[in-house]
This record gives sequence, structure tokens and C-alpha cells, in this order.
Amino acid sequence: MGLNMVVGVLVNAEDDYAETVRADFVAIGELLECSGARPWTEPELDEGEGAVFEAWGYSGLHTVRRIAVHLAAGGRLPEPLDGTQRATDDPLLSKVYEALPSDPPGPFDHLIHHSDCGGYYVPVDFTHVIVDTRAPGGYLGSSVRLLAETRRVAEALGLPEDLDPHSEEVFDAADAGEPATEGWQRYGVESYACLQLLHAAKLSISTGAAIAFT
Repeated sequence: MGLNMVVGVLVNAEDDYAETVRADFVAIGELLECSGARPWTEPELDEGEGAVFEAWGYSGLHTVRRIAVHLAAGGRLPEPLDGTQRATDDPLLSKVYEALPSDPPGPFDHLIHHSDCGGYYVPVDFTHVIVDTRAPGGYLGSSVRLLAETRRVAEALGLPEDLDPHSEEVFDAADAGEPATEGWQRYGVESYACLQLLHAAKLSISTGAAIAFT
């Protein structure tokens, strides 16, 4: 089991689940209106227009966020995690998780301040992460901002954003027993999860559909 990021969550959704998701989208529309963002509705995508992106379990997302908080704090990549470390044990990441999004917003707020197991990003550009109990997962993010933020992470990693996130090259780097000594492959899991997020955000923007964390 792990985190999936789904664009086109209503495609082939069973009735009960589709009803729940549509109710979520109604709540999201109300939150966007209250925040002054532009209106948005989920489009009806055809089969094949959506996609599922994986984050290397739940831990993969946290590895990308760990990179982001270190870049925000000092402009440098942290040392790669070894096999005994978890991203969530990083003191800097833990400190950021304990706080609400900042005002003015930080450079990676939409990436960092979001549930790791639920909630949505919508293809609407708004500056501040919407934090509200009415938001599924407690947070609503912008996939426009998510794309910009994951691009910054990819650039710092030296990770070409046009790499296929489902390719053997990317998977093998993440699955390597020992990290590479240089290049983006040195951060295999981080690169895998970053590409998945980046491509999910691109597809969300191009189709107009939300990213659903499931």
C-alpha cells in the first residue's frame, strides 16, 4: 500500500466513491470562492486521459519535502538518506510540519503543507495554501504552484523534468541498494517521487482535472 496521485479520479469510479468525490469537489468550489480564487469544476475526462502516479509509498513524498525544506533554509541539498534514516525524522522537516503555512508564503508551501494520504490539488493558481477543516485532508493546494515548486526541486537535483517517471532508469535509481555517487541518481527515491509529482501537476493543468491523493 502507498500513496497514489490520481488525475481523473472520476474516470471509472464506482458510484459510491464517485458520489463522495463529487461532494469533495463541491466543498472545494466553495473554498475557492471564499478565498477569492477563480471558479473551477472537475471536467469529465475520457478513459485514457487521466493517469495514476505513485510516490514510492508514503515515504517518497516526505523525501521530496525534506529536500525542499533544506533548499528553502540554506539553498543546499541535504546529504542523501541512508537505509536506516527516515525523511520524517529530519529535524528541519519535523519543525516545518509542526507549523502552518507562512505569510508571506514560503517557496515550497504547496508541496510541503498538504496531507500525505488524502486531499486534492486543483489547477487554479492561488498563492496561499487553503487550510480549512472543510477541505478534504485539511489542505487544498494549487497544482500550478505544485508544478513550479517541484521544478525547483528537480533543478536542484539536476533532474531532467522530461524523464519518464515510469521508466526503468528512474525506477532502478530509486530501487538501488546503494545510491549513486553523483547526479540525480544520488537521490533515487527523491527523484522518482519528484518526477511523479511534477508530471501529475502537468497533467492536472493540461486537462483541468484535480490531483487526488488516494
